[in-house]
Amino acid sequence: MNIEQARFNMIEQQLRPAGVCAQEVLDLFTVVRREHFVPPAFANLAFADIEIPLPCGENMLTPLCEARILQAVAVKSHENVLEIGAGSGYMAALLAHRARHVHTVEIEPALKELAEKNLADYGVANVEVALGDGAQGWCDAGDSHDIIVISGALPALPESFLKQIKIGGRIAAFIGTAPVMSALLVTRISDSDYETTTLFDTCIKPLRQVRPLPLFRL
Repeated sequence: MNIEQARFNMIEQQLRPAGVCAQEVLDLFTVVRREHFVPPAFANLAFADIEIPLPCGENMLTPLCEARILQAVAVKSHENVLEIGAGSGYMAALLAHRARHVHTVEIEPALKELAEKNLADYGVANVEVALGDGAQGWCDAGDSHDIIVISGALPALPESFLKQIKIGGRIAAFIGTAPVMSALLVTRISDSDYETTTLFDTCIKPLRQVRPLPLFRL
């Protein structure tokens, strides 16, 4: 496989035609090399429009999903980011290339180790990987964040996340239950007001330890 041609095709045939037009986001997919974060068994699929399997029954988001989230949150160099669900560490690496610091939380010990190794091997120094359940937020990284990216689905967005972003801060979250989910961008515009934008429809795996919403009964 010609890796550079495959990378070019991913950007020009998957990302750009789907509305990812922010050049700083497209550049991330050249600078932060996805193949370094993909399990060796799936190296030939590093740039494909699929969710690549990871240990513990998890998977990487598709490149397009990652790019749309990055474009929506628009990370700036002074901002601190909280990510829930480290996976292979790739999304944290993308965020870290733009952010001041990234704190990513992973519930699976094997994935925490994988993310730490991948990030260290790639030379990413401004990411901290924590082991724990971040489905209700993660105050150990500080009381408030500029950006929160939740890399797994939730049936609803817990209020605890809303309290953990600064005014002007953004939350990217996948909300709903299979097969109907939406990627949302929630922006805190004052102490008590939030603005929610639907980015796109999708269907991804839920976060671990998340209780489903009760079914409606007559």
